[in-house]
Amino acid sequence: MDPMLSVIIPTRNAERGLSACLDSIHPARQDGLIEEVIVVDADSADASIAVAERHGCVTLSSPAGRARQMHAGANRADAPWLLFLHADVVLESGWEKEVREFIRHRGANTHIAAVFRFALQHTSKKARALEQIVSLRCRWLALPYGDQGLLISADFYRSLDGFAILPLMEDVELVRRIGRKRLALLRSRACSDAVRYQSDGFLARATRNITLTSLFLLGVPAERLANFYDTKSKP
Repeated sequence: MDPMLSVIIPTRNAERGLSACLDSIHPARQDGLIEEVIVVDADSADASIAVAERHGCVTLSSPAGRARQMHAGANRADAPWLLFLHADVVLESGWEKEVREFIRHRGANTHIAAVFRFALQHTSKKARALEQIVSLRCRWLALPYGDQGLLISADFYRSLDGFAILPLMEDVELVRRIGRKRLALLRSRACSDAVRYQSDGFLARATRNITLTSLFLLGVPAERLANFYDTKSKP
């Protein structure tokens, strides 16, 4: 199979987790699944760009805003499928085999997308409980977040006009337009850094996230919700 994936990673002061993220996708680069990894940076003050270049990534600059950065990466991408990843996410070993099979079985039906299962890089019972809650949310409501990645054909992404340029909730907004019937949940896990959950409290952060999501789905503009969200470490 020819290279199928352009991986797009937005960064802003993401040095802490970026190496582990890139290491987790390295096997798929070696076996030819990934054509390119595009890191779109928003004026990082740390070594994010140096880390990306050391791993052989294409690097782009963009105004801050995860939606803007991912859309810029998608516009640069050459492969027929796109994989959007957050810089603090590590994909579980073997993910590339499942993604390869997913793409192969789609055939001509490329108007479909997929996300990974949510996991936290933490050993506590609170982390396991939160993972179960997220699993139920994804199965019942078909509402994954961006930290679960997004695998989508380039044609489908462009037919949807890509990510809306929002200060947050860009992931939820796009998933809603994709629709439940066109969104698959993969078995492989995307393991997020748990530092924010440890800092804020697992329950407190999860409650805030679902509250903001609910308000957004009820029609509260993302620009208003952004005032309640910690954007200091978010692109």
